[in-house]
Formats: sequence, C-alpha cells, structure tokens
Amino acid sequence: MPSYPKEALITALKAHQADFAPVVAVDFQQEPFLAFDFSVTNPEITHVDFSTVEKMDEYVLGKMEEAKVKVAAGGYNEERAVYKRGANFAIEGGSRSIHLGIDIWMEAGTPVFAPLEGKIHSFQNNDNFADYGPTIILEHTIDGLTFYSLYGHMSLKSLENKQEGQVVAKGEQIADFGVAEVNGHWTPHLHFQLITDMLGKKGDFIGVANKAERAYYLDICPDPNLILNIPF
Repeated sequence: MPSYPKEALITALKAHQADFAPVVAVDFQQEPFLAFDFSVTNPEITHVDFSTVEKMDEYVLGKMEEAKVKVAAGGYNEERAVYKRGANFAIEGGSRSIHLGIDIWMEAGTPVFAPLEGKIHSFQNNDNFADYGPTIILEHTIDGLTFYSLYGHMSLKSLENKQEGQVVAKGEQIADFGVAEVNGHWTPHLHFQLITDMLGKKGDFIGVANKAERAYYLDICPDPNLILNIPF
C-alpha cells in the first residue's frame, strides 16, 4: 500500500483538476456525450447479449447513434454482469464484477494523451479474450505523491518504441484506441484507471474486482473522474 492515505491523493488531484490535459480530444463540459449504465441494476442490460463483439457493437454503437453522440463514458465502481463473457473474470461461484476504471467509448484509432507529465512504468499486450489487450501504465508524482494511470484496450502500434522509464510530457500522445481484434475483443474504448499501489505488478493491473474485495480495491483505485472531470 502507498505511504499516504488515499484522501491525500484525492485532495491533490482536486486541487490540480483544472491543470490536467484531456485524455481524449473531447471537451466533456461542452460536447454532448452518452453516460453509459452497464450496471446490474439497469433492467435493460439484463436482456442484452454481450457474448460476441458483434452483439456488443450492436448495443453500444446503436445507443450512441440513437443519442447522436460520438463519445460515451462511465463505469467507475459499477457492478456489471458483462464480465461473464470472459473466463479471466471467473471466480468460485461467479465472476468478478466491480469496475475500477472509467470507460470512454469512441472509434478505433482515437488518440490518447497523458493528462499530466510522468514516465512509463510498464506496458504489455494482455492478449486474452475479454482482457485489456495492449496496455500502458504511467507513473506520476503530484504534490509529492506517486500514483499511476492505466490505459487499456489500445492498439498494437501503441506499444511500439516504448521503454520503461521513458519520460512523457503532459498532453503528449501515448496511444490510440485498438480495434476489437487486438483490444481484447471489445467494442473500441479506453479503460482509464488510477492506481496508488501497483502491488508489484507490471503491464497489467486488476480492472474488475471481486465484489467481496470491493472496498480494498476502491481504496487502491480512486475515481478516475478526478482527472477526467466528466460531468456525469
């Protein structure tokens, strides 16, 4: 665990919220977006089949077209049923279901930018069905506090010419959204997550928690909207 309480990082992020660069080229304060609700409490979701990318595309892209938006977002601390589609989420008696990041749904190839300066902590291709696919993790320091930001479901190109320890400038493009064939077989989107303690991991970190460990992982993974500032 980090040497500081989560509340200290929350305070620092709130104090600097106006200073962060956009993670995607969208002004969420001005542009229309769809707030997705994939929670188990949404009765509509219980009737949706997410078993294939094509069926997920039909639902996600259909909802965005219906709302006449180019971007959708949501999902932090959301209990979801969608993870039943992936064996990597399986636990005894069910599946992990608590989403620890915010998803931003846009078309494949959408550029992704570092919200503040930092360095590359690690990266790898988590190449399993329903996994992250190409993943990049940055390390940052703000007001003396070290934390990490994770970018999942990126393109293979995003991993090229990367080195651990490589310095990244605020606003620098670090990746772009991957197509379903490489991003873990999902409708193109970014999984953006904040982490205070990497627990010794590199290139990967749990993005969906077991419900029994919800409080533990939420303590390690504060709300990414402290950086994204999306008006949900």
